[in-house]
Amino acid sequence: MGQELDCRMQYRRRTVAGKAYLESDYILFRGEERLKIAFKDLERVTARAGTLHLDFPGGPASLDLGDAAERWARKILHPPTRADKLGIKPGLTVRLSGEFDRTFLDELQGVRTAAGKAKVDLIFLAAPRREALAQVPKLAAGLKSAGALWVVYPKGVPGIREIEVIEAGRAAGLKDTKVASYSATHTALRFVIPIADR
Repeated sequence: MGQELDCRMQYRRRTVAGKAYLESDYILFRGEERLKIAFKDLERVTARAGTLHLDFPGGPASLDLGDAAERWARKILHPPTRADKLGIKPGLTVRLSGEFDRTFLDELQGVRTAAGKAKVDLIFLAAPRREALAQVPKLAAGLKSAGALWVVYPKGVPGIREIEVIEAGRAAGLKDTKVASYSATHTALRFVIPIADR
């Protein structure tokens, strides 16, 4: 989600100023006190009068977020799915290149998988090693003008690095616009055709 706000936190009978970060599976507060709360550890989440109340083992804590309190509560209680983060919606056309896990393939229900040379809305490239990045130029040519190419690659392995993924996309004339957590072990990096080239 990647949202952040300056705020005050009440925690353990203290009120401290700092910055709160709403991420995809945790909230982080940085200031005089540092606190990270995983969504899975939250027992109750409520928002009242501009304050987000969080009950968890070792808590509770409250964040004064103003108008954002209710929005953050909704996002914590109903986090986006992986399909949401990757822009997968019914009616889109998708092309896959490489091997993907069964759970991801199940999330593609409602989209059309394209074959042949038809241009598509989304392309997913599984890149376990840097050699797979050689496919990026050919795949990019198959994108619709407002489409996106997602490169899915393992985190923190020597066989492929983020900078290599970025360089491959840029060399193909694409612009990197978003990083999403694909799984505990893999990252997805999105590339699009620059607006000036559409």
